[in-house]
Amino acid sequence: MNFFLETLYTLVLWLYFSLEVLVKLVLPARKKNVSGEIVLITGAGSGIGRLVALEFARLQTVLVLWDINEEGNQETARLARERGASRVHTYLCDCSKRTSVYEVAAKVKREVGDVSILINNAGIVTGKKFLDSSDDLLEKTMAVNVLAHFWTYKAFLPAMTASNHGHLVSIASLAGYFPVNGLADYCSSKFAAIGFAESVALELLVSGKNGIKTTIVCPYFINTGMFDGCKAKWPNFIPILDQNYVAKRIADAVLREQAYLVVPRSLIFMLAIKNLLPVKVGALFGRYFGLFEIMDNFKGRIKED
Repeated sequence: MNFFLETLYTLVLWLYFSLEVLVKLVLPARKKNVSGEIVLITGAGSGIGRLVALEFARLQTVLVLWDINEEGNQETARLARERGASRVHTYLCDCSKRTSVYEVAAKVKREVGDVSILINNAGIVTGKKFLDSSDDLLEKTMAVNVLAHFWTYKAFLPAMTASNHGHLVSIASLAGYFPVNGLADYCSSKFAAIGFAESVALELLVSGKNGIKTTIVCPYFINTGMFDGCKAKWPNFIPILDQNYVAKRIADAVLREQAYLVVPRSLIFMLAIKNLLPVKVGALFGRYFGLFEIMDNFKGRIKED
């Protein structure tokens, strides 16, 4: 194909895909049936992980719950059974350790089967300025928030690839797109998680594995307890998000095979123009939206979610 024809072909498809997005805003995609699918959720013992598990429990899925907190994980399992989950399996796993992820993943494959929906949710936040954070804390942030995704993909993606069926979900953060004062390690880990998920999605596209879907979730601060003490500067415009609302949006995004989920939707515009703004204008908006001081009253200790 010559340059002219390929350019014309690209422009036509650009127009078509843009119109497709507009149509889906009016007529959302039909929700897929996930009954019987094996859904693995990391960090399922509390917060968003627990609430997402309960959303999938209602959909008659087989739940595989991972957490470092065994008591919290068992409580999630109990609640999931009450919500109607057909089968629930709990595993103690330290997602910051590659050997633990691989060992528990092998056990899951033996005892439950091949995971078809993988939700990487486990996360950690230190809430310290970069120079106040110990090397160990910085390394753990990266290990839990991004390296764990490497190991879970390595463990479960081969089976999805073989059957050309599955769904990979990365619970990232808007902090992966916008820097926040006092969250250098957290922002870095979420930048990396988004980049990793996007790159793997591209690999799947190029290899023709169109039966494996991907969803990247980028929410604003959520009231799960991870960010206790943080307050939105303009709560009527961009409030701290309700965790139940976010969990429902995540489950819905998976069911509709939505590639990106930004919550709240009002920040999509800022996300779209971020790289077009001069540095000083970007800093101006950062101050306006409260990203300079939102961590000033942070009370939380290190929490995994």
